[in-house]
Amino acid sequence: MTPTLHPLLPILLFSVTLFLAPPSQGLNPKCDAPDRGSTLQVLHVYSPCSPFRPPKAGSWEDSVLQTQSKDQARLQYLASLVAGKSVVPIASGRQLVQSPTYIVRARIGTPPQTLLMAMDTSNDAAWVPCSGCVGCSSTVFDSSKSSTFKTLGCQAPQCKQVSNPTCDTSSCSYNTTYGGSSIAANLSQDTLTLAADPVSGYTFGCINKVVGNSVPPQGLLGLGRGPLSLLSQTQNLYQSTFSYCLPSFRSSNFSGSLRLGPVGQPKRIKYTQLLRNPRRSSLYYVNMIGIRVGRKIVDIPPSALAFDPATGAGTIFDSGTVYARLVAPAYTAVRDEFRRRVGANSTLTSLGGFDTCYSGPIVAPTITFMFTGMNVTLPPDNFLIHSSAGSIMCLAMAAAPDNLNSVLNVIANMQQQNHRILIDVPNSRLGVARELCS
Repeated sequence: MTPTLHPLLPILLFSVTLFLAPPSQGLNPKCDAPDRGSTLQVLHVYSPCSPFRPPKAGSWEDSVLQTQSKDQARLQYLASLVAGKSVVPIASGRQLVQSPTYIVRARIGTPPQTLLMAMDTSNDAAWVPCSGCVGCSSTVFDSSKSSTFKTLGCQAPQCKQVSNPTCDTSSCSYNTTYGGSSIAANLSQDTLTLAADPVSGYTFGCINKVVGNSVPPQGLLGLGRGPLSLLSQTQNLYQSTFSYCLPSFRSSNFSGSLRLGPVGQPKRIKYTQLLRNPRRSSLYYVNMIGIRVGRKIVDIPPSALAFDPATGAGTIFDSGTVYARLVAPAYTAVRDEFRRRVGANSTLTSLGGFDTCYSGPIVAPTITFMFTGMNVTLPPDNFLIHSSAGSIMCLAMAAAPDNLNSVLNVIANMQQQNHRILIDVPNSRLGVARELCS
């Protein structure tokens, strides 16, 4: 049976951006329902429970263009991971800023300070803006109020696992990049509590300086596979297994879940093999072997889909990108067959980076991503976006931007909404099962 993916229309980072809720602000009582066991509530950034919700909604066209811009920043970041080098911000009049799409509640320190963390599957690091940080947002973690906080020294083994460590003082300091921004932090430890599970001595970066606009303003918690990721630091507790179900942007409840550990995971689920790129171990690569539009498997050169650890080429599942991105030959083949199936009588137009939009109603074919051992068929709500008035609809996927030498195909969060995505690292597999998350 083929898993079928359903609605979505958001903005995402699958790292975990931290919102430190000031005591005076608190959370809406309806939003403050406790997380239970090892399962955390997942909220869309536009949820009524989210502090990141914009005070005033812009036009539909503006929101699409803004999301495209954030996706471009995200794609630059992913390309820099694959290339193994820092990304240089493109020359553009528009600031490229990544921002979270989905957030979960966590607590850090003793006594705990509540965080709303944005999830990022393609990152390992955890970092928090700390008191006195230059260039951070006004909301920071006050480490002086936690009795379990400590700064790690240069001899700590974790100091060898961060990028560009320096030991001018007794503490392990390091510099890293995220998007087009740079971060300076001290490697630290404190108790991180997720739902009912306290994790003592969790290692993260305590940020003291940020330069640029691409850093999630209130921190990051990575769900990748690297040595400092949540999976690695909680291996005994969660056995390197987790799943998530992302709620639809259109849902009034906006509530999905992040389930940590093997307990309670779905039994009826289709799997494909997880592939490992030794150079970029944090990314969740899978083997995509074809794409079907309607009943036709479109003609894509095998090299456009092939996994190549040497170059980083291949296909990843990413929670931080909103709209699917395909390498140019793959996207062109999908787009051309989609246009052919819709028919020449429909009026074709464009919107920003989307080159296949229609100004009237259409009958859209299904699109199926074909993986080893698993097909995922998308209904229209997972690849078509509609204007609020319904007068314009666009195929919500694109080729990588011309100025970005990307070799990645990205299965983005619009394709993942209202499905349970299961990451099972011990068995090297990724599962997809239909689930109404909202």
